[in-house]
Amino acid sequence: MKASELRDKNAAELKDLLLELRKEQFSLRMQQGTGTLEGRHELKRVRRDIARIKTVMNQIQGETA
Repeated sequence: MKASELRDKNAAELKDLLLELRKEQFSLRMQQGTGTLEGRHELKRVRRDIARIKTVMNQIQGETA
């Protein structure tokens, strides 16, 4: 997911996407803990996507202030 794609979304869509990614991150961490995680790179991807969303949300918030 690219930051330019995220900038096209509104705040509500970003919050929904963030919630979805946090649930996915939790699921992946549980899989890792039980030893059933196949693609270890997925944890890194989800973590970075969460960071991108938070960055864009902060940029949007800064523009409105």
